[in-house]
Amino acid sequence: MKLSVDDIQFNLLINENELHQNKTPIVFLHGFTGCANDWKFIFDKLPQNYLPIAIDLIGHGETDSPIDQSQYTCTAIVNHLHTIFSQLNLGKIIFVGYSMGGRAALSYSLKFPDEISAELLESTTAGIDNICDQKERVEVDLLLVEKIKNDGVDSFMDFWFSTPLFESLKKLPNYNEEKNKRSQNSVTGLSNILSGFSTGLMKSYWDLLTSLTFPVLLLSGSLDKKYTGINKEMNKKFPNSEHKVVSQCGHNVHLEKPELFTKFTLEFLNVL
Repeated sequence: MKLSVDDIQFNLLINENELHQNKTPIVFLHGFTGCANDWKFIFDKLPQNYLPIAIDLIGHGETDSPIDQSQYTCTAIVNHLHTIFSQLNLGKIIFVGYSMGGRAALSYSLKFPDEISAELLESTTAGIDNICDQKERVEVDLLLVEKIKNDGVDSFMDFWFSTPLFESLKKLPNYNEEKNKRSQNSVTGLSNILSGFSTGLMKSYWDLLTSLTFPVLLLSGSLDKKYTGINKEMNKKFPNSEHKVVSQCGHNVHLEKPELFTKFTLEFLNVL
C-alpha cells in the first residue's frame, strides 16, 4: 500500500481489507538499512484481533528518498508517522520498534502519548545525555555519510555488517541474503537519514521516560552489551516496563531469534 505524505510516497505492509474492522493496530518500525518486509515473519503469528502494519521509513525500502534533508529529521519523521496514522484513521496503536525504528517510536510516543497503548522497543536507546558524546556521535555518523557517498551502498553494507554490533549475524544461514537485501537502499536515502536522524542529534529522552505510563517491553541480546546496559537503565525509568535479555543473541533480536522474538511479543500482548 502506498500513501502520500508531503509529496513523499510511503510504502506500507498492511492487509487493507482488515482496516476499520475494530482490530488493534500494531505498527512495526525497522532499523537503519532495514525495511517493512523485515517484519513479515511475525504477521501471521499475531492473534486475529490485531492489525499488523509495517512502514518503510523515509529513505528505506520502497518509500521515496527525497534530496531534501529536512525531511529526515526527528521532527519530520514523527510528523510523517502522524499523518500516516491519521490517513488510516487508526486510533490508539501499539508500537514495535527496532533500533532506529525504536527511536522513532519513542520520539512519537513522547509527542503523542495518548495515541499509544503499549510499546515494544528492541535494542533502542533514549538518546545520549552528554553533550560532548552527542557531538562525537554526530561526527562519527557524518563520516559514515561520506563513506556511503564515496563508496556506494554495496561497499558500505560490507563495512556495516562487519562492525562488532552485527558480528553475531554472521552465524545466520541467510547472512548474505540479508546483507544483499539491505544493499537495495539508495545512497541518498541512507546518507540523509544518518545526517538527519543521527542518535547524536536526537534529544535526550532519559528524563522524560517517567512520563510514559503505558506498558513497555524492552528487548536486547546478551551479546550486545552496550544496548543491554542501556535497556537496563531505561527499565529503571519507565513506570510500567519489563526488560528481557535474549541469550546468545546480538543487536538484531528479531532477525537472529525470530521464534523467541515472536514468543516474547505474544506474551507481552497477552497481558495487555
